[in-house]
Amino acid sequence: MRALRLHGDRDLRLEEIEDAPAPAAGEVRIRIAAVALNHIDVWGFRGMAFAKRKMPLVVGAEASGTIDAVGAGVTRFKAGDKVAMFGAKTCGTCVYCRSNRDNLCENVGGVMGFHIDGFACEYVTMEERLVVPVPAGVSLTDAATAPITFSTVEHMLFDNCKLQPGETVLVQAGGSGIGTVAIKVAKALGCTVITTVGDDEKAEKARAIGADHVINYRTERFEGVVRKITKKKGVDVVFEHTGADTWNGSLLCMKRGGRLATCGATSGATVQMNLMQLFQQQYKILGSFGAPIRAIADGLKRIADGVSPVIDTELPMDRFQEALDRLESRRVFGKILVQI
Repeated sequence: MRALRLHGDRDLRLEEIEDAPAPAAGEVRIRIAAVALNHIDVWGFRGMAFAKRKMPLVVGAEASGTIDAVGAGVTRFKAGDKVAMFGAKTCGTCVYCRSNRDNLCENVGGVMGFHIDGFACEYVTMEERLVVPVPAGVSLTDAATAPITFSTVEHMLFDNCKLQPGETVLVQAGGSGIGTVAIKVAKALGCTVITTVGDDEKAEKARAIGADHVINYRTERFEGVVRKITKKKGVDVVFEHTGADTWNGSLLCMKRGGRLATCGATSGATVQMNLMQLFQQQYKILGSFGAPIRAIADGLKRIADGVSPVIDTELPMDRFQEALDRLESRRVFGKILVQI
């Protein structure tokens, strides 16, 4: 079968590899339909030092597909079913896995497409418990954005920040994949949505998908604009994933008792912060890494209910490099998908 494999830093090749094995007991084999790109793909492509992995490595961390075959004892799926897949090799037996907090697994074997072989190939074989059914009416293209993008937003906004209807939320980097979904999800809930973007074209697109207020952070200090919009009260929730460049500004945007969830550090991982501000304002700062399997199902239901992902670009498998280049350049608005 064909697969996209990373052989070294920025050395990505489309090549023939051994077919995925027939499913054993409790396993399913999946025909991959689409892979959605994320910054973890860019980090892996660049050769991030903290990734312990063996080359060559099949890339792709987020995907959807169709059940091709099932092993003995599989009861939840049959051939032809549409599915999305959880991309972390969790143990399934630790206290966190047994309590539906899989993203805290004590014995995780790695993230597919980053530490171990991923989804950018024609077939994969994996455990049934790591596979989630796609609701009727949801396309495989849209479903490919659920395992990381929608699940991350679900986990940040609801599991962690407990976002409520009518609250005000600041979404940093509203043109990103998770940023666009956060805007649409929060707006569908009835929240007031403020977002930041890097140019006027993205500002127009952000307004088109529901943002109430859009700030071009290259021409305005977003924290000052947010304080003005909220009449100096600040926002209830900050959806933060950009890192050092926006961190302290995000804190200044929060109202007393506000909640901030962060899942990324693309602009830098180290910050200095005012501890007196933290405790005097009684901020709640929540780290949010990945999401439990349950959040994928929640995201798919949200798509089925009409909150569709924003698709920037769809490209064939042999243009994966071009897709990565586009994501790395930050020209993207929404998600980039690669059809397998």
